[in-house]
Amino acid sequence: MSANEPVSVHILDREYTVGVAPDERSSLMAAAKLLDSRMREVRGSNRMAAVDRVAVLAALNLAHELQQLRDEQHARNREVERTLQDLHRKLDAALGAP
Repeated sequence: MSANEPVSVHILDREYTVGVAPDERSSLMAAAKLLDSRMREVRGSNRMAAVDRVAVLAALNLAHELQQLRDEQHARNREVERTLQDLHRKLDAALGAP
């Protein structure tokens, strides 16, 4: 198990140092870039917007997207399960299983 290493990320013109496993560094950097982008989107041209409000709204938007993706994945998983059950029934019928 490798130790975490400090990595600096810039989000909305502020620098944050976080610990991350070396093999997760690129993922963290991509996440920081996404968050920075979303926060800038939420802030828009209002440079005086409170950073905590901008952060909460950006986090809410990202959490909503994540929940939508989870819901879609759950629906796909249910559909795959139904398809597999249908295939098992057809296979059992073709092989003469009870």
